[in-house]
Amino acid sequence: MIKKSKEHLIHINESYFQHMLTALKISFQLCLASLMAFIHALFPFLFTTGAGNKIKQLNSFIDKRNKN
Repeated sequence: MIKKSKEHLIHINESYFQHMLTALKISFQLCLASLMAFIHALFPFLFTTGAGNKIKQLNSFIDKRNKN
């Protein structure tokens, strides 16, 4: 498991803490999108595009990150 973790960090050219911060940022943004979708389910007039836009932003962020 440690070997695979090290290989992953080398492959993406990040330190452990850089990777942790990025993963936490993505996790927080996914939680936010999930919360917006949940609220939208209860109140359809709220966050009509919020969750979808957040997911598009995250997809763009991850695509750019993977190209570097």
